[in-house]
Amino acid sequence: MKKIRVLVVDDSALVRSLLAEIINRQKDMECVGTANDPLIAREMIRELNPDVITLDIEMPRMDGIDFLGRLMRLRPMPVVMISTLTERGAEVTMKALELGAVDFVAKPRIGVADGLSELSTQIVEKVRIAAAAHIKRAAAVPPFAATAAGAPAVRAPVASIGRVSTEKLICIGASTGGTEAIKEILTRLPADSPGIVITQHMPPGFTTSFAARLNSLCQITVQEAVNGERILPGHAYIAPGGKQFRVDRSGANYVAVVEDGELVNRHKPSVEVLFKSVAAVVGRNAVGVMLTGMGNDGAKAMREMKDAGSYNFVQDEASCIVFGMPREAILHGAADEVLPLTAIAPALIARLSSATDRYRV
Repeated sequence: MKKIRVLVVDDSALVRSLLAEIINRQKDMECVGTANDPLIAREMIRELNPDVITLDIEMPRMDGIDFLGRLMRLRPMPVVMISTLTERGAEVTMKALELGAVDFVAKPRIGVADGLSELSTQIVEKVRIAAAAHIKRAAAVPPFAATAAGAPAVRAPVASIGRVSTEKLICIGASTGGTEAIKEILTRLPADSPGIVITQHMPPGFTTSFAARLNSLCQITVQEAVNGERILPGHAYIAPGGKQFRVDRSGANYVAVVEDGELVNRHKPSVEVLFKSVAAVVGRNAVGVMLTGMGNDGAKAMREMKDAGSYNFVQDEASCIVFGMPREAILHGAADEVLPLTAIAPALIARLSSATDRYRV
């Protein structure tokens, strides 16, 4: 059996040792080397040709973000970020995902040894996913600091959808690779879009930065979902990390329900929970979108949405970082159209703008 060869890059000797130990305990993995800064890592990549890199953010001589940006432009390869769970860590992690990191693990600020040991299952799972991910060469992007500091973002003009019933709702589910896929769709939707509800697998502490980043780039308003809040047209609501998010109805209005429920399909938030509620509450006025992600979360509920009358778009394999969730949705017969990522937003607009579609107006 060919083992996944992993290079660990972290300035902490303790973290390097712990990660190497966690990786080497797996029958299908091998830590082929460790580096305490990106310049050493650069030489080790040339020498060892690893399959996956785990990368810290704050390191001497060159921080992890600068290194990641250069790596993904010059030699794209699977990277799992090791991020400290802080506000700053969350913001920079969003930038890492934008640059092409496959995923991240939030390491504790204190009690690192015990914390990483508790996260060992998550770490090795994300390394396995990264090893199988479709990695593309990153394009140059504007400096993250400019928008993070509050400088105005340039928003490309988007065609109006026109008069759309407030009964309509766009429902999006995603996991690994989903932050950039969601950005691709939301930045191409106009301010007069129907309400949008989103579940992206993400831990507590990171969805706030994710929503803020999207809000700075989109014509629609993007925010974390708040329990009991009315779901409005022109707004997108993202499930808070560590909470379950579903849609309910109060009179003529859709409202967000955010609660501390059980794990569903090993996830909280879970796409299954959101899509199941949409099937029951929204029915034929829903448009479903399943994006890149590992596993099968949301596939059965997306089929329930279709059976209830929704029209569903699923991202195609070629444009996915990980094709797991879209594949399962297709296998469950939930997809009406399978499209490249860049075609989904135009298809949504066309579907919602059409006077001959099957929605109620």
